[in-house]
Amino acid sequence: MKLKERLQTPWHYILTFAKWLALGILVGAIGGLIGAAFHHTLAFASGLRKTNSWLIYLLPVGGIAITALYRLLRLTHNRGTNEVIDSVLHNEEVNPLITPAIFIATAITQLVGGSAGREGATLQMGGSVASLLANLLRFKKTDRTMLIMSGMSAVFAGLFGTPLTACLFTMEFESVGTIFSPALLPCFIAAFTASHISLALGVHPETFALGAFDISFGSLWRIAVLAVCVAILGIVMCHIFHKTEHLAHRAIKNSWLRVVIGAIVILVLTLIVGDQRFNGAGMDLAMDALHGSTDWYTFALKLIFTAITLAAGFKGGEIVPTFAIGATFGCFFGGLIGLDPGYAAALGLVGLFCCATNSPLASIVLSIEMFGGHNLHVFALVCVLCFIISGRSGLYASQILQFSLVDQDPET
Repeated sequence: MKLKERLQTPWHYILTFAKWLALGILVGAIGGLIGAAFHHTLAFASGLRKTNSWLIYLLPVGGIAITALYRLLRLTHNRGTNEVIDSVLHNEEVNPLITPAIFIATAITQLVGGSAGREGATLQMGGSVASLLANLLRFKKTDRTMLIMSGMSAVFAGLFGTPLTACLFTMEFESVGTIFSPALLPCFIAAFTASHISLALGVHPETFALGAFDISFGSLWRIAVLAVCVAILGIVMCHIFHKTEHLAHRAIKNSWLRVVIGAIVILVLTLIVGDQRFNGAGMDLAMDALHGSTDWYTFALKLIFTAITLAAGFKGGEIVPTFAIGATFGCFFGGLIGLDPGYAAALGLVGLFCCATNSPLASIVLSIEMFGGHNLHVFALVCVLCFIISGRSGLYASQILQFSLVDQDPET
C-alpha cells in the first residue's frame, strides 16, 4: 500500500473536515460583513437618487469617476466576473484591489442611475478576498480553488440572503455540465454563515410570497410555451449584451469618451421615458411584475438600458436586471396566453436566470428560496426547457461547456 493511501485514515478525514469547517466559517463571516456593508451602501445610494432625481444628470461624471478609479488601481484590463471564473478554472490569483474598486464603482453606478445589478460585484469581491486569504495561507491548486469558490458563495449569500442558491450557483456555473463537488462543504458553510451574519445586520432575503396554483394539462402547455419563449429571450438578451459591449469597444476605443457617450445616451433615454423606472438594478420592476403589473415594453427597455450601461463601462452586474427582464416578460407574455401574470412573472424570472447563467440546479433552488417551493415541479420544468433550448448562450464568456444534450463531445 502506498504511503499516501495509508495516510487516508479516519483521522485524516476528520482533520480535513475541521479545516474546511473553520475556513468556511471564517470566509462566511468576512463575506457576511462585506455583503451587509455592500447592501446598505447600495440601498443608501439608490435611495438618495430616488429622492434627488437631479443626480441622474451626474451620469457622465459618475462614469468618469469609475474610469479614473480603475485606472488609478491599474485595473483597466479587468474582465469582471469572467476574470474570477478564470481564477477558479485555471488556478490563478485574483487581484485584491478588485474588492474596493468594484464596491465603490457599483455604488457610484447606483447613485447616478446606471442600469446595472449587484451580483457581479459580489462574485468579484468574494473571489478577490478569498484569493488574498489563500495567498496568506499559501494554498495551492485545489485548496485555492475551493477557497475562492467559498468566498464567492459567501458574499453572494450575504447580499441576497439565498445561501443554497449561492452555494450551488458557485459550484455549477464555472463549468457548465459539471459540479465541483469537493467545494460543497466550504461553500455550504460559508454561504450559511454569511447569510446569518448579514441577516443579523439588517439584510433581508429577496423573497416573495407566492402561493400554490392548480396545474392542469391546459396550463402545462402554456407554461411550456412560456419557457420556450423565455429561452429565446435569453439567447437574444445575451447576444445583445455581448454584441453591444463589443461594438462599443470597437467603435470608441478611448474608455473616457466611451463612458461619457454611454452616460449621455442613458440620460437621453431616461428623459424620453419620462421617469427613472429603468435606472438602477431593477428589482422594483421585478416586484411589480410579481404583483401582476407591468407594461408590454418594460422588458425590452430594461434590456436596452442595461446593455448600454455595461458596455459604457459602468459596474455592477447583469443578474438583477435579468430578474427584472425575465419577470416583466413573463408577466406580460404569460398574461397573453392565459396564465396568471404574477405566477408567470416568477417563472420568467427563474427561467431567464437559468438561461443567462447556465445553472439549472441553482435556478431550481432559487425558486424555492425566493418563492417558497410551491409547484416546484413546474419551476423545474421551466428550468430544464430553458437550459436545453438556450444552449451555449450565456452571460459569462469564460464559462466552459463540459457536456450538453446537443453536443456530447466537449472537444467539438
